[in-house]
This record gives sequence, structure tokens and C-alpha cells, in this order.
Amino acid sequence: MPRSQGFSSLNNNRPSTGMRPFVVLMIISVLLLTFYLREGDTGIIHGVRGFVTTVTSPIRYAGSAVASPFNALGNIMGNLTASQETLEELRAENEQLTAQVAELSEAQETATRLEQLLGLQSTYNLQSTAARIIGDSGDAWSRTVQINKGTADGLSINMPVCNASGVIGQIIEVSTNTATVRLITDENSGVSAMVQATRAQGILQGQPDGTLRLEYVTTDSDVQEGDIIVTSGIGGVYPKGIPLGTVSSVTRDDNATYYTIVVTPASSGTENNEEVLVITSLTAEQTASDEEVAEANANPQGTARDASSDSGEADQSDGDSASGDGSDGGEESDENAGTIAEAGQGE
Repeated sequence: MPRSQGFSSLNNNRPSTGMRPFVVLMIISVLLLTFYLREGDTGIIHGVRGFVTTVTSPIRYAGSAVASPFNALGNIMGNLTASQETLEELRAENEQLTAQVAELSEAQETATRLEQLLGLQSTYNLQSTAARIIGDSGDAWSRTVQINKGTADGLSINMPVCNASGVIGQIIEVSTNTATVRLITDENSGVSAMVQATRAQGILQGQPDGTLRLEYVTTDSDVQEGDIIVTSGIGGVYPKGIPLGTVSSVTRDDNATYYTIVVTPASSGTENNEEVLVITSLTAEQTASDEEVAEANANPQGTARDASSDSGEADQSDGDSASGDGSDGGEESDENAGTIAEAGQGE
């Protein structure tokens, strides 16, 4: 009997293995998870979880702020200790990606320009062929560009050239595979033009400083800043209605017969590798008819912009009084009309 009591005492003094607390915690965790999944968002466990998250958030943010410099330092040290081979691979990959980005950007810009050219071609029903600008004149005395098509592609002298914004010039020299285009800003250039809003006739001429002037527009015409200047179709070189530029200033000197009209070109981009359209032929609808030429000769000042407005009535009355002063005004108008028509036919 005493021996049995000693054996029992040895068993009771055996050290605990720690399994009991682990099992208890597992059971509690399973029960809490079950209650958490079954209760709604407003349950007690959800509320406790939100409270703990709110309380511990500043501590987590502080720990992240403290650890960030060390993480960055670790990255720097890792880069410093990277092998030369790894650095070369990363450098080569970076150069390749940079080249791909540049290539994709250029392709996107080219696609945009081609889409705009197709829009111009469709809008005005142009019979044309696409070309690319490959160089410019390279001197200060002329404003010309070279394109990469010539007689082998059906091009010839006097064919007009446009980009997506409007007319840029006219072919003056052509070889088998290239052609030279004189820009409208060249001082030797002249295009029969008119004010789109009032149909007032004139000649758009380049100037030595590279600007444009709308010449031979009489002071009884209605011209304002912001007016769009388009081709008139007189002369049969340029299709009528194609944009040339926008009026940037209109001045009238004392006792002057004509306005001084400065025009901003519709197209200012003639850099290398820009796509253009060469208009190869004109339809009957794209040239000024005999009636339109006769109307331009008889009424070069065009029509009133808005006869119902006070300013329009004042301008109209001024024009009527100027015409009624005597026969000189009529003869001068005929002479001006003849100048415009002659210049248009000479293109």
C-alpha cells in the first residue's frame, strides 16, 4: 500500500508539456472565427476588431515611417553590391525600353498626321498622292522643301501641295524621284485667294520676312481679324476653298486704295519627315467657273458680312457714297478686278 502511494506521487509531479494551453487557444480561435463569420457587420467581434485596428494604426504608421529609410538604405546597398553584369543588363534593358517608347511615340504622331491628311482628302474630294518632306532649301533667300516623289510617281510642275492644315505650296521643280515645293511664304509665291466670310478677292503673297500678305483687297471690302483666307480657284491651279491662313491684322492708311492685311499661315509645320498631299488633278467643281470669275471681276470687294448690324450698315453706306462720288471709283474697281484676275490666271 505505501508503494502504491509513492508511484502516484511521481506521476503527479511530471512537468507539463504546454499542449493544454495550445488546445484551449485553438478552440477559442475556432469559436471566435465562427461567430465572426456568422454575425453581421455591426456585431460585437466586428466592433472589437475595428477598435483594435483604430488603436494600433498610429503604431503601424510610425513603424512604417521608421522602417522606410532603412529599407531604402538596404536597396541602395543592394544596388551598390550588384554585380557589373547585372548593372549592364539593366542598362541595356533601359535603353531598349527607351527606344521602344520613342518609336511608339513617333508611330503615333505619324498615324495622327496621316489620319488628318485622309480627312482633308475626303472633305475636299482631292485627287492626290501622299509624299514625305525630306529636306528644305537650307538658305535664307528662298523657302522651299524637298519631297520624296517625282515624275516616276506622276508629279509635275505647278501641282499644289497641302498638309493636314491646308495649302503649303506648289511644285516648281521635279526630277524622277524628288520634287521641289515652293512654300506660300516664299516672296516669289502668289495664290489667288478670298476672304471666306465675304468672298472679297485678293492675292496671297509671301514676304521677305516669311510672313503673308493679302494684297489688292480694296478698302471698301469687309475684312476683319480672325477671318479665314481660302483659295478662290481662279487660275485653275489650286482647288477652291482650301484653307490658306487666318487674318492677324488689318490696317488702312490714309487715302489708301487697298488694305494692308497680314495673314498667319494655316500650316506652320514643314519639318522633315512630315507627310503631305500632292494634288495631281482638279475636277470641274474644284476650279472657279466662268460665272465665278465674272463675279470676282465685277465685285472684287465681295459682299457685306452682316447688313442688319449697325456697323454693317455704316460700312455699306460708306461704300455706296464712295461709289457714288463719280466714275473714278468704278474705273478703279474694274482695274483692281482685272489685276486680281490676271494674277490668278498667271499662276
